[in-house]
Amino acid sequence: MSAHSGFTIATRATLLHRLKDWQDRASWQEFFDTYWKLIYGVARQAGLNDVEAQDVVQETLVSVAKHMPTFKYDPAIGSFKGWLMTMTRWRILDQLRKRPSREGHHRPDSEHLTGTGTAERVVDPASLDLNKVWEAEWEKSLLEAAVERVKHRLDPQKYQIFDFYVNKEWAPEKVAQTFGISVNQVYIAKHRVTESIKEEVRRLEKEMT
Repeated sequence: MSAHSGFTIATRATLLHRLKDWQDRASWQEFFDTYWKLIYGVARQAGLNDVEAQDVVQETLVSVAKHMPTFKYDPAIGSFKGWLMTMTRWRILDQLRKRPSREGHHRPDSEHLTGTGTAERVVDPASLDLNKVWEAEWEKSLLEAAVERVKHRLDPQKYQIFDFYVNKEWAPEKVAQTFGISVNQVYIAKHRVTESIKEEVRRLEKEMT
């Protein structure tokens, strides 16, 4: 799949409704672009290797697709964020069950985990550890998605000014000289882009929670 297929922002409920149509490639691409890093990051934090984490991403998306035709979004019952975490949790457990048993180490049971190893503690459905990992990755995912959307919406040079000053930590005088602008314009660009990113994060939080 391509990294980006467009940055039109739709409400979460609207996007989920569109996902009921398996032939809606644009909506599924949007869903993938929004959530794959989140799912992958949580899987890695749970102790899976790169290949296993990639499998978790694919299998979670397949599971979501299977549920979409009959899925009914109701915030009063539970958040989509929590539902997706549950789907991801069980795909992580599936990957752990596929691992060969080690001497003195039993495979985790999907219904009841009794092990005390780090991986088991993280993926135990009754554990709060995965919730913490999920929250951390969720915030990271929101920020990355917000930055990408703002980046593609802005004039390239304005984002470059922000990038060199904030991310690459160039001195404002060096940035100003490189782009042929005043130091004050560097500060203004940094402020405007930062505010745009914050606003985008707030919008995404409302749409994705």
